[in-house]
Amino acid sequence: MEYEQIAAEAKDGILTIRLDRPDRMNAYTFRMREEICHALDRADADDDVRVVVFTGSGRAYCAGADLEMGARTFDPTAHSEVTGEPEDSPDDFRDDGGRLVMRLFRSTKPLIAAVNGPAVGVGATMTLPMDIRICAEEARFGFVFARRGITPDGCSTWFLPKVVGIDRALEWCFTGRVFDAAEALESRLVREVVPGAQLLDRAYEIARSIAERTPAVAVAVTRALLWGMQTEPDPWAAHRIESRALHWAGQSEDAREGVLAFLEKRPPHFGLRVSSDLPDELRSWPTE
Repeated sequence: MEYEQIAAEAKDGILTIRLDRPDRMNAYTFRMREEICHALDRADADDDVRVVVFTGSGRAYCAGADLEMGARTFDPTAHSEVTGEPEDSPDDFRDDGGRLVMRLFRSTKPLIAAVNGPAVGVGATMTLPMDIRICAEEARFGFVFARRGITPDGCSTWFLPKVVGIDRALEWCFTGRVFDAAEALESRLVREVVPGAQLLDRAYEIARSIAERTPAVAVAVTRALLWGMQTEPDPWAAHRIESRALHWAGQSEDAREGVLAFLEKRPPHFGLRVSSDLPDELRSWPTE
């Protein structure tokens, strides 16, 4: 795929995906979702990519859905007329932001959001399945759906309360107000706020700490475990599934290498590859 609305560059084990419609404040489109998903597919298949960093071009991260269709922007019938594709029934319809978020959720590589400016609507919800979120001081966030006469997208009714708590999630979604980086930090929507000029440097510093010091497969399994346990009602499921994971991982080459490197006081050289050595349970997960 030739990218038109994102830019993707890999260097030193880190893939940077930049939302790249600066003239439209990186407003979200179906095409953008297709390109992001394509880049993630390539990243998952490329063992040289260890971490993915998301950011935006220009002064915004993502200003939400592109409103070029005017009053019918969110009307699935209108989209069917434009694309020529059959309109889905209410039971079969899947919101496009949700399709993107589910693909992000199924990533086998850690995802870091470096939010450089306004992130509203789907621009905010797409960051929720990312594992680490940091932002620039000038960043702004808004779950503005109610102000547009619609309901939340991007699986945010599942993710957002888990990230910031149900009372904060309700207030943000009820009011649709836009809030600043300080409030995002206080509510734990982001873990760190830095000056805009330092944002990518800080994101890459975090990414390198993963890429250079940890094994790819253990990280992929850990990511799946931590997210997957969010729906379990008690610790018994975690104990059972972690035990299965440890039974598998404890016999691996990476486990032996990790212990020997520590005992011999040298950097580890992990050999397992995400493209070929993931446990079967992870391989069978849907990708969107």
